[in-house]
Formats: sequence, C-alpha cells, structure tokens
Amino acid sequence: MPLKTYGVLITRAVDTRREGAADTPHYQIHLTDDAGVHYRAAVNVLSQQKPADLLYLVDDDLKHPITARLDGLTSGWNTLPPGPGGPNLDFVRGNLFDPAHLRTLPADASGPDNDLADLLDHYVRRAVGDPDARLYVFGERFGPEPSVKDKVFGFLPGNGVHDIHMNQGNSGRFTSDDGVWQDGGLLIRFPGDGQAAERWVGIFLAFQSQAWHTDDATGHTLPGVDTSRPAPGDRPVRIVAALVNPVGPAPEAETVTLLNASSAPVDLTGWRLLDRIGQASPVPAGPLAAGAALAVPLSDGAQLGNHGGEISLLDAAGLKADGVSYTAEQATREGWWVVF
Repeated sequence: MPLKTYGVLITRAVDTRREGAADTPHYQIHLTDDAGVHYRAAVNVLSQQKPADLLYLVDDDLKHPITARLDGLTSGWNTLPPGPGGPNLDFVRGNLFDPAHLRTLPADASGPDNDLADLLDHYVRRAVGDPDARLYVFGERFGPEPSVKDKVFGFLPGNGVHDIHMNQGNSGRFTSDDGVWQDGGLLIRFPGDGQAAERWVGIFLAFQSQAWHTDDATGHTLPGVDTSRPAPGDRPVRIVAALVNPVGPAPEAETVTLLNASSAPVDLTGWRLLDRIGQASPVPAGPLAAGAALAVPLSDGAQLGNHGGEISLLDAAGLKADGVSYTAEQATREGWWVVF
C-alpha cells in the first residue's frame, strides 16, 4: 500500500543537524512555516539494505514544470492527492531527471565536501542564511504529537516529514511503501533580486536496491524484466525535439521527433508516446534506421500543453525508453520547436 499521508511541506529552514553512524542516520532539518509552526525533515543518508550508500542527483538550476505547479500552495503542510495532475513527484514517470546521471556518496566520511551530509549541508545552509529562501519538502507526514517533543530539535509538538526519497520499486519489507506519484524530494527556491533571477535547486535521493521499471498502479517492481537503472548512453531511441505550440488555433498539430542514436535499426512497432497525464499516442510501426529521425504527430487525445509538461516514450513491452520535460517559457514561441 502507498504512503499514508503524502504531500509537500513549504517552509523556511532555520537549523540543521547531522547524525553519525551511531544514530539512524539522517540529515535533520529544522523548519518553520509562516504561522510559526515547527517541523523536522528527516532526510535519509544511508540505506538499511545493501548497498548502503544512497544514489543522489542535484540539479542546481532546476527547469521543470513542477515549479509552476507549486504556485498557489500555502505555507505549511499540503496533502497531495494521488495521480499526475498536480505537483506530485514521480522519479519514473515525472521526467524530473535522467536516472543514468545518479551517483553514490557515503553517508558520512572524514574531511570536507566528500559525503552526502556535506552535499545537503552545502545547499540547506545557504537556505538557512537567506530568510526569503523556501524549502519544498516532499514525503510522508508524521505527527503532530501534542505531548511528545521533537527528538532532535526539542520543539513541541513533534511534527515533520520523512521518506524524502524514491518511494517505489522497493524490495523486502519496504514494498509496503510502494506507490506511484508519491516520491520524496527536496526543492529549494532562492528568490531573485534586481540582478539575478529566481533559482530552484532540486535534490533527489534513491536507494540502490530500488527498481526503475515499476507497475503504473502499485509502484511495485515489474516482474520478469530488467529493472536496473539505465547506464549513460544506453538508450537507443530518444526524444530530441517537440513542436509544443504550433502556429494556428487549437486543436494544434503537435509533433514529437525521435532519433535512433544507436548503430542498428530499432523496430518501433507497438511503441507509444505519453503526455503529462498518461494519454497515449501510437508511434508508426516499423524499423527506424540507425541515425535516422522520425517526426511523430500526436493523436488519440494525447496533448502537449503550452504551460509546461512531460513527454515519455514507451517501448512495445510498455517499459520507459526515454522521457523529457519542458516549461511554459520554452513553449511560448508559436511555431518554434523545443529541443531537448
């Protein structure tokens, strides 16, 4: 069953605490919302299952439609309903990053800037020092516990967010946490000023034991297929461009261009393109020659909105072959292609 209460906590950071190997361990963040309510974010830096080191990816200039979808949410805890319609995170379906770019770091190592806690400290400490910076913490709510002080920072009631990591494709006893559109993560919004534009930082964490092909309903690992994380350069067919905002009134002739980057033909029979909410458009059947490109007009109700969105490519087995995203800013120029 999925997480009991999934959502996003919007707050400012006021303090941090590192836990060593003798503790859980987590990287702990003390947070407060605009009403003065205190929270703790418990960020895993070590796995209870082997391999122990976590996978991480930091995008220190995040450009993704998720940031616009967070507009209008209030300070404090926001419960998010399941599904792709809102600002929910999904590492498999949301095209937040390329999983091939994830790397590992030890939880705690002697010396500066060489472990996962150091990396988190680099960004969160900057947010602590900027009263206008805001943290968007995705995960599962715990508390409030009216009679229990927070075990790390001592505020009352105990209250906060955990499971700030991928929450699908688990193994063993953690499969009970599986679900779709409920992954955890940490986004930091640094406000702009007269000289610099607003900037978002995205921090995404996963366990090496988790699978990267999961069931669309349950989030469980798909049986009988290779569910390992893709290696850099291993995806033969890629989405390289999209005509999101064609010239003329709606309905528009939106088109996605695919490229076979491999050295051999790839049979695209049974392949599909998915829009943001999962509407599918078939790819023309037949082989795509090595090095060849194919412009695919969208059909069957699949649409690319002008306010940002995601495009995913599924192979004949229904497994994700590639995925991209684009923002509203990229879609503003009518008749121009978005290049990925």
